[in-house]
Amino acid sequence: QVQLVESGGGLVQAGGSLRLSCAASGSIRRINAMAWYRQAPGKQRELVARIDSLGIIYYVDSVKGRFTISRDNAKNTVYLQMNSLEPEDTAVYYCYLNITVAYSTTVRDYWGQGTQVTVSS
Repeated sequence: QVQLVESGGGLVQAGGSLRLSCAASGSIRRINAMAWYRQAPGKQRELVARIDSLGIIYYVDSVKGRFTISRDNAKNTVYLQMNSLEPEDTAVYYCYLNITVAYSTTVRDYWGQGTQVTVSS
């Protein structure tokens, strides 16, 4: 079993900053890819940022230059630093991890519980 715990969401004014964290624990052999998705009301879930085991990073165009994804392999944690937040960033943010399960070659996807980010204008 693998558990993901997200933290760091909240309410912030436009132009402000928030830092999301997602810590994984449990039967983990290796964390492959780590990512953050978001889902705004009435919209599909979209990939915001992704970092793989080689450190290769992807950002959706709308957050480039404002958001930074990073990972701490020792802590099995992924972060999303969000600066210059805009009302359009308001959404529920979900972390995603692709994990090789301990003592096996099984690879599985895991999702965090979601954390609300609200940016007021």
